[in-house]
Amino acid sequence: MKTGGSRYGTHRVIEPIGVLPQPARVVNNDMSEIWDNEMLIDVIRLNIDSASFHQIKTKLEKQNPENLEQAFADHIIDLTERTGKHKNEDTGSGGMLIGIVKEIGPNFEMKDEVKVGDKIATLVSLSLTPLKVKKVKRVLLDKDQAEIEGEAILFSSGIYAKLPDDMDENLALSVLDVAGAPAQVERLVKPGDNVVILGANGKSGVLCNAVAKERAGVSGNVIGIVRKEDYVQTCIETGCDEVLIADATDAIAVEEMVKSATNGEMADVVINVVNVDNTEMASIMACKDRGIVYFFSMATSFTKAALGAEGIGADVDMILGNGYAHNHAMISLDLLRRNEKLMEIFKERYTE
Repeated sequence: MKTGGSRYGTHRVIEPIGVLPQPARVVNNDMSEIWDNEMLIDVIRLNIDSASFHQIKTKLEKQNPENLEQAFADHIIDLTERTGKHKNEDTGSGGMLIGIVKEIGPNFEMKDEVKVGDKIATLVSLSLTPLKVKKVKRVLLDKDQAEIEGEAILFSSGIYAKLPDDMDENLALSVLDVAGAPAQVERLVKPGDNVVILGANGKSGVLCNAVAKERAGVSGNVIGIVRKEDYVQTCIETGCDEVLIADATDAIAVEEMVKSATNGEMADVVINVVNVDNTEMASIMACKDRGIVYFFSMATSFTKAALGAEGIGADVDMILGNGYAHNHAMISLDLLRRNEKLMEIFKERYTE
């Protein structure tokens, strides 16, 4: 067993030297011998983040492959062989995985007690996780997931969660993938707030609807923004008081609709959980002066948001989504357990 590795995983960085694993272009995914501060995982399934999966799928569709699932599988193999990890080279984002603990180095920093043979979900991005894919068994094009045979490394600084016994593993994986969003919404929303959620029908969107309504209470107003009429009922059932049908890339239209829905007050908190580009300005323009915009979407451009807000003189506090918050796994799993409608939706969407 190798010794002397960094808790942050810099010992696995190949190119460029001197950076952390996430911004690195290439990492070492040799699994033949681990460092003493690493955890080795037999990977079962990848949950690719929504923005990344959508972008890859769209890109492959334009190439008109005979078999889209096989083309996606080939992409996964090619990307991990070239770079040592599953970091989307266009969006820079990754996802997460579930697997079985295969080996734990003696100097690995244990957060929660796990042992060899336990099934866990990593709560750090695939964009920094050394990953060796031996075989892609299946790509679930409607669930943003891929079943694989492979191995991955969790660094000593990494976080993870033991999969719950009372929940389907694919359902748990789907929830844990976006656990940071509802945990942050719980912090940001206050009683009586006007809350706007762009992408309210998505995986993280429905969780945010529920938490936002719990926090805003009867005196608050939770407004979902979606692109299809078919999504309205789900949003209402998960916590939205009102749902607007709009293109989230059309900032002027969104601003006018939110202005009308809030009697000109605009939103105290705007949550962006969409998976497409160019929604920064709609989020900013839906927000009141000195309000909060929370960008959880991995499609967000810091440059577009910062310079766009400056360009229209919008004084709002913008928060870039951090996929980690204290106890975020516990918060999200508990939310699902106590909200029958959310459980029903996640079972329908993410279990087989």
